[in-house]
Amino acid sequence: MSRRPVIGVTVYSEQAKWAAWDTQATLLPQAYVDRVAAAGGLPVLLPSVPDIGDALDRVDGLVLAGGGDVDPSRYAAEPHAESGWVRPARDTAEFALARRALETGLPVLGICRGLQVFNVLRGGTLLQHLPDRLGTRDHAPAPGRYGRHPVALEPGSRTAELYGRTDIDVASYHHQAVDRLGAGLVVAGRAPDGTVEAVELPDHPFAVAVQWHPEVDDDLAPFRGLVAAIGSRNTAAAL
Repeated sequence: MSRRPVIGVTVYSEQAKWAAWDTQATLLPQAYVDRVAAAGGLPVLLPSVPDIGDALDRVDGLVLAGGGDVDPSRYAAEPHAESGWVRPARDTAEFALARRALETGLPVLGICRGLQVFNVLRGGTLLQHLPDRLGTRDHAPAPGRYGRHPVALEPGSRTAELYGRTDIDVASYHHQAVDRLGAGLVVAGRAPDGTVEAVELPDHPFAVAVQWHPEVDDDLAPFRGLVAAIGSRNTAAAL
């Protein structure tokens, strides 16, 4: 039997409560772990510690998970009043991981915040509070509640190939989005209101990022795509 690919998943570091404890914890919603495993991967958690980029020498793929806002100073902006949950250690860790994955050709999937990390890493900027531009909170309707909306995927894009169609319905929870697109990235999907919902790096073996939360839906397309890309990379390396 072939070895299951090991996929690193970035995590939160937050104050959390369980059993008798209320303390700082490294944590991740179970849905990420379940979806990576269901797609055929073996998930391992990548905490926000110095030199975490070196872990990519020991994994086959990377998932940049959702989370709080990227520090606006990383794209030369002042923080919006609604910006929150900025975690400098997580920014440092994830930018190092994303940079190394893009430089080495390691298959990488960005989810929600992960898309924003991609974009800022490549010199792009973010809209810090979508309701200011859209006049609605459709992309994050209430604390702890996902919105749902359609996304139109670009025909011929890798993301459309993963889903096997160009019209999908997604679970959404974000108040920030791409403003200026980062160098080399292409838009692979948009919401009806024009919000960028998927980006790709065409000259990379598999660098796909989506603004929605595929881990809370049953369609494993992005995760299966990541696992398939790992298999293709490993096969090529063996030849």
